[in-house]
Amino acid sequence: MAGRINDDDVKAVRDAVPIDAVVSEYLQLRNAGGGNLKGLCPFHDEKSPSFQVSPSKGLFHCFGCQEGGDTIAFVMKIDHLSFSETVERLAAKAGITLRYEEGGYNPSHQRGERIRLIEAHQAAAEFYVRALESPEAEIGRKFLAERGFDQEAATHFRVGYSPAGWDHLTRYLRGKGFSDKELITSGLSQDGRRGPIDRFRGRLMWPISDTAGDIVGFGARKLRDDDNGPKYLNTPETPIYKKSQVLYGIDLAKKDIAKASRAVVVEGYTDVMACHLAGVTTAIATCGTAFGNDHIKILRRLLMDNGSARVIFTFDGDSAGQKAALRAFEDDQKFAAETYIAIAPDGMDPCDLRLVKGDDAVRDLVEPRTPLFEFALRQIVGRYDLETPAGRAAALDEAAAVVAKIKTSSVQREVAVQLAGLVGILDQEFVVHRVAQLARWARDKGGDQGGGGRGGPQGRGPRAGAPQQTAPAPAPAFTGPALNLRSPAHRTERELLKLALQKPALVSPAFDAYGVDEFTAPPYAAVRRCIEEAGGAEQGIADDRAYLGAVLDAAPDNTVRNLVTELAVEVFHGRTIDETYAGMHLVHVRLRAVDRRIADVQSSLARLGNHVAPQDLAAAQNEVWVLQQYAQTLRAHGAAAL
Repeated sequence: MAGRINDDDVKAVRDAVPIDAVVSEYLQLRNAGGGNLKGLCPFHDEKSPSFQVSPSKGLFHCFGCQEGGDTIAFVMKIDHLSFSETVERLAAKAGITLRYEEGGYNPSHQRGERIRLIEAHQAAAEFYVRALESPEAEIGRKFLAERGFDQEAATHFRVGYSPAGWDHLTRYLRGKGFSDKELITSGLSQDGRRGPIDRFRGRLMWPISDTAGDIVGFGARKLRDDDNGPKYLNTPETPIYKKSQVLYGIDLAKKDIAKASRAVVVEGYTDVMACHLAGVTTAIATCGTAFGNDHIKILRRLLMDNGSARVIFTFDGDSAGQKAALRAFEDDQKFAAETYIAIAPDGMDPCDLRLVKGDDAVRDLVEPRTPLFEFALRQIVGRYDLETPAGRAAALDEAAAVVAKIKTSSVQREVAVQLAGLVGILDQEFVVHRVAQLARWARDKGGDQGGGGRGGPQGRGPRAGAPQQTAPAPAPAFTGPALNLRSPAHRTERELLKLALQKPALVSPAFDAYGVDEFTAPPYAAVRRCIEEAGGAEQGIADDRAYLGAVLDAAPDNTVRNLVTELAVEVFHGRTIDETYAGMHLVHVRLRAVDRRIADVQSSLARLGNHVAPQDLAAAQNEVWVLQQYAQTLRAHGAAAL
C-alpha cells in the first residue's frame, strides 16, 4: 500500500507551483502594493477585497475571515481535498513524479476520489470527442452545422457524441482501470439490470468545467425523436458536480471576464458557443438551473466588484425569459457590478441571432443598454392599467416594494424617481418617500440594521465652522459591510478612515470634529463611532498601538472588529500619502455631507410648498444659504476651511 508522500517531493511541489498562478484560477488578483496581490475572498462573502496573496512568500491571508496558508492549504480548502489529493493534483500540473515513503510510486487506484472522478470525466470527454467523428454521429454533426458550428468550433469547445448503445462508455472506462463504483459515483454510468450502463446515450455532449478547468460534468442534448428523455440532460449531483456552483464556459471566459470586468450570462450551451465565436468571449451559462447566489459568488471573484464592472443578462423574449430576468433582478443587489439585460429583436437567442444576422448582431446585442432594474420595473408596471388612478396605485404598491429592497440609499432614490416616471406620478418625492417608508418597515420587521441606507446629516448637518456631532449611540450590529463599491462617497469615506487609523497625525484634529452621520455607509459609521469611543484619532499620534487596541476594544462585534483590522492594514489608493492627500479626503467627505443637508432641506421645502410657516421658511432658507457659503469656502480653500 502506498504511504505518505516524500517530504522533499512535497517541498518541490510547493516551490514549483506559484501561489498567485493557482489562486488566479479561482479569482481575479490585482496589485495590493508592497509586492502583494489582492482579490475577493473565495471563502466568505465580501464586497471589499480583504484577501491578499504574497507571491514572494508563497502565502495567502484573508483579513476578513482569517483564512491563510500556502498553496497546498488554499487548494485543500477551496476544492475540499485531502492533503495527499492536493499534492498529487499540483504535482500533476507541475510534471513532478511523487515518491511514497512505504514502497514505490502511487498506483492510480490509490488516488483520492476527486482526482479519480476528474480523470474519469477527462477520459469520457476524449471518448465523446472521438465518437463525434463516427458515422452514427452524423445526426450530431448536422445539428451543429445547422446552427452555424463547424468542426473547428466543435473541437474548440470539445463537443462530443455519446453512442446510442447501452454501455459503450462504461466498457471503455472499465478498460482504463475505473471501477464500477467510481463510474456510478461520477454520474457517467447508472445502475442497469445487469450492471452499470451509460447515463448518456445517443446525445450531443458538452463538457462542463469548473473554474480551474477540470471537467466535472456534462450537458447532453437530445437528437432523436425516439429518445424519451428530456431535451437536455445534465450530470446528476456528484461529489465534484453541483449544478448551482458551475457555469458553462467559465474555464474559457474567466481571463477575459477579469480583464474586461464584464460578463455576459446566456441561457444555453450553443448560446455560449455563438457568443465566443462572434467575439464575445466573456459569455457563460448556467447548467440546467436558474442563475443564483453561488453563480454570483463565482463572477464577483472574477469581476472584483470595481466601479466599471458590468454583467449583461441575455434572456429569451418569451414569458419564461422574462421570469428569468425578474429572478436575476432579485439577486441584483448582491453584485457591486452594474447589471443590464439584453433581449434580441424578435426574441431570438444569441445562437439564432448569429445564424440569421451574423457576428456583428451578437456583439451589438450584448452592449449594455437597459439596466436590469429598469427592465424588471417595466415588467411589473406593464401588468397594470396606468390610465386609471387605481391601476397606478396598484402598480406603485408592487414596484415600490421591489425598489425598497435596494440597499444603497442613493441608488434607491434614483430608481424611485425613475419609477415615478414609469407609473406616471408627477410627484417624485411622494414615490421616493413611499419607497423609503417600505424600506424602513422591512428593516424594522426584520431587525436589519445593515442596509446601505444613507446615514447622512438630518437636522444636524454641517454648518459654517465645525458641524454638530450626533450624540454617541450604541454601535449598530450590522451583518456585514453593506457597501456600494461603485460609490465615490464610500470610497472616499473608506480612505479617510484608513488615514484616521493608519496615519492619524495627518487628519487630526479635524477628523475628530466629524460626526458619525457624515459617513453614509453603516459599516463606516460604526468604525467612526469606534474611533470616537477610543478618544479620537488624536490618541493615535502619541501611541498608535494603544490607539488601535482601544478602537478594536470599542468594536461591538467581530464584524466591526474585522473591518477595523482590514482598514488598519489596507494599502492606500494614492501614491503620496501626505497632508495634501489627507486634506483632500477630509474636504470631500465634509462637502458631500454639506451637499446632502442642502438637498434635504430644499427637498422638504419643495414638498411642503405653500404650507410652510413663514418663520420656518425663513429659517430653512437661512440654513441653506449658510451651508452654500460654507460649501463655497470649502471648494475654494480646501482643508484650510475646515
